[in-house]
Amino acid sequence: MTLVTLAQATYLLAAVLFVLSLAGLSKQETARRGNVLGMVGMVLALVATIALALDASQRPPVVTALLIALVLGVGAVVGTWRAREVEMTQMPELIAMLHSFVGAAAVLVGFNSYLTEPPHGVHLVEVFLGVFIGAVTFTGSIVAYLKLSAKITSAPLTLPGRNLLNLGAVVVSLGLLAWFVAAPSIWPLAIMTVIALALGWHLVAAIGGGDMPVVVSMLNSYSGWAAAAAGFMLSNDLLIVTGALVGASGAILSYIMCRAMNRSFVSVILGGFGAEEGAAAPSAGGPVGEHSEMSAADVANVLAGARSVVITPGYGMAVAKAQYPVADLVEKLRARGVQVRFGVHPVAGRLPGHMNVLLAEAKVPYDIVLEMDEINDDFDETDVVLVIGANDTVNPAALEDPSSPIAGMPVLEVWNAKQVVVFKRSMATGYAGVQNPLFFRDNTAMLFGDARDQTEKIVAALAQG
Repeated sequence: MTLVTLAQATYLLAAVLFVLSLAGLSKQETARRGNVLGMVGMVLALVATIALALDASQRPPVVTALLIALVLGVGAVVGTWRAREVEMTQMPELIAMLHSFVGAAAVLVGFNSYLTEPPHGVHLVEVFLGVFIGAVTFTGSIVAYLKLSAKITSAPLTLPGRNLLNLGAVVVSLGLLAWFVAAPSIWPLAIMTVIALALGWHLVAAIGGGDMPVVVSMLNSYSGWAAAAAGFMLSNDLLIVTGALVGASGAILSYIMCRAMNRSFVSVILGGFGAEEGAAAPSAGGPVGEHSEMSAADVANVLAGARSVVITPGYGMAVAKAQYPVADLVEKLRARGVQVRFGVHPVAGRLPGHMNVLLAEAKVPYDIVLEMDEINDDFDETDVVLVIGANDTVNPAALEDPSSPIAGMPVLEVWNAKQVVVFKRSMATGYAGVQNPLFFRDNTAMLFGDARDQTEKIVAALAQG
């Protein structure tokens, strides 16, 4: 068996492992196995690729091996450092930055492929499309990182004629593609790259903070298609398959999340197409009533008399690292015979599945973590709802105020419970910048302070009887 044949067989095995990895990641119970299968597949893919590179290189094998080892060493050091340093709350922006690396790699591979390979029709189209998708992914991911890390405002950028600007960028790029194929030159490729970089920046800048979880999964899809395009340029079958898997799964996830948010999939991926152009960004608004407050001891007393409790977590829980005392609270309440469940909104946090990961990390049982559709009808029969760090996902304005920026988005209807307790540091608005009328309802009380500290005080009060 030749080295090439062995490498192709290894690629096939790696591709199967990647498919099994995605299947494993579809359920919490099998997620760990899915991660392991994906890592094994990636190791096999790297070994096969390195072997082919050493065999095909025109340099001395030792020089090629040292170059590969240097690149792998730098990547391993940086990756290990970031993985150890990054907080769970910073995972969304880290993932956005990783997507930008994939986009940049596709752009560089495209230019290198054009400069080193003999030009012909199909190859030129592959190069052009690969660079276009990579450039859009690169700048779009950078803007997503800046929004998620609060380095720029999360409000959408609403330029006059923004949809025409996007359409014009695509039309001009198609014209440059015709020029590039008819008369191969670096100029149409370079001009298109600049246009695509601007397009990627504008597409994500025009999307508001409330839709950022969808943007993260959408950019994940873009990075997959960019990788697939690079696979075509490099004639690497595994890269094509892997990129297609990532691209398709990211697109499906984005579509599912858009349905959960009652958002148009096409509108979101086109940077808010169909929204009013030139409109002002949503304002936070002022208070809409008087709010009431509770202390941790008061909340403990309410919980002690409850039969049914639902906890709806949000990004604030992640910031406070409150998932651990929350898990302790759940254990204490269940020991008292209280029915405790979690209601998780599909876009809670800044990343798809963000809250599920945090709760699993704190060893919360899977069977009491329910999705929005599974829990919404039960709030009428719930004694107490604890809203821990959530805001936009429990905002009744989404259903009651047609003029709200989040109008039409399905939310957790926590206000139907007998008592709602909202854990917040202040009366500030959520990530979407929208005021929440829930805070001023008669059956709602605010518990101000750090969610971790307040939850620990509640647990202590319950322990003391």
